[in-house]
Amino acid sequence: MSRWSRVSPIPPPGRLRTLSLATLANTVGSGLWLTGGALYLTRDVGLSPAAVGAGLTLAGLVGLTASVPLGALADRRDPRTLRALVQLGQGFAAAAYLLVDSFPVFLTVAILEMLLASGNLAVRAALVAAVAGPQGRVHAFATLRAVANLGIAVGAGLAGLALAADSHLAYQVLVAGNALTYLLSAALLLRLPAYPPAGGGKVSGGPRRPGAALRDVRFLAVSGASAVLALHWTVLALVVPLWTVTRAGAPPPVVSAVLLTNTVLTVLLAVRLARGADDATRAARSMRRAGLVLATAMLLYASTAGLPPAASVAVLLAATVVYTFGDLWHGTAGAGLAYDLAPPDAIGAYQGVDGMLAGLARALGPALLTLLVLGGGVPGWLAVGAVFSGVGLATPALTRWALANRRPARPVTGDRPAAPV
Repeated sequence: MSRWSRVSPIPPPGRLRTLSLATLANTVGSGLWLTGGALYLTRDVGLSPAAVGAGLTLAGLVGLTASVPLGALADRRDPRTLRALVQLGQGFAAAAYLLVDSFPVFLTVAILEMLLASGNLAVRAALVAAVAGPQGRVHAFATLRAVANLGIAVGAGLAGLALAADSHLAYQVLVAGNALTYLLSAALLLRLPAYPPAGGGKVSGGPRRPGAALRDVRFLAVSGASAVLALHWTVLALVVPLWTVTRAGAPPPVVSAVLLTNTVLTVLLAVRLARGADDATRAARSMRRAGLVLATAMLLYASTAGLPPAASVAVLLAATVVYTFGDLWHGTAGAGLAYDLAPPDAIGAYQGVDGMLAGLARALGPALLTLLVLGGGVPGWLAVGAVFSGVGLATPALTRWALANRRPARPVTGDRPAAPV
């Protein structure tokens, strides 16, 4: 085995590698857009930052409504073909940003993009389950997460070239490049075989009613707990950078070092830390560990207030290392719970509900956490840490409650065959 193969997140040849390459292509575009999209809309199109922020927030909330319907559709149709079609739609939506010349046009394009993006996450989860099977889907999820971080990092680096040029042509190339990555990803997905729908066979207990996932209170409780912990994404992406330069007394370049530390560790450790989250009971224990580790990271971030600059930088980086372990345990535990608590014939719909709740947390997180932490200081950090630890400790009990109500499903015909990955 080569030295590169030991550290590369790209898996050996097989179906999971094909899915990983599709993810890599897609997330290079994501890195392009995440890094340069806001500047394109403000500096090249001429929208105000407030208009961009308001439009993206509204579009994000509207987009959540597509998660469950498209996830449910993936249970009744071939998820490979459905995801390829969704990504083609995302490519056209991304290219439509070239036509934006006013706020109404921007809002229309942003809503279309967010509807497709939200639905794509649920369809992707159904496809991962089909490709990897029950025993390999959490491992596959972790692999794709590592690959996604690598792709976003590459895309962000490429976007830096456009931002350095800061010209109309450079921004146009950035937008077009993002659109093309969706088309490349869709082409790679079509190299996978077609998969029969998960809901194509009969399951004991009769056909599942539309919207059943939204009425499963016990699943909602577990998924809601995971969504609360998902607030930590906002902590790293928004709160820590602002805290670093305003309260911790560290120079602005440290923000890049913090984010780079998280990215590198995610690429290197995501697959290794995914072990032990294949079933709901073990995933719940991993979620408890994640909550406690994330709470510890919050305490470390809080301790940087008032430290000398050198000490502050060291603690910020140490806190980010601790945070990343909690982040990775939460990600794989959340995937394991959402997969294992879902009926086999409704994985897409249940993943859609899980993604919708996580998306809601991401939508509400910026306003909530900036007010709590940047407005409240150290007590705000302590409050966030207490919430994370409390949710983590409560997850095993919530999971036992959900498992007690789970009816065993007996597949009769039409189930997806286990696929080599």
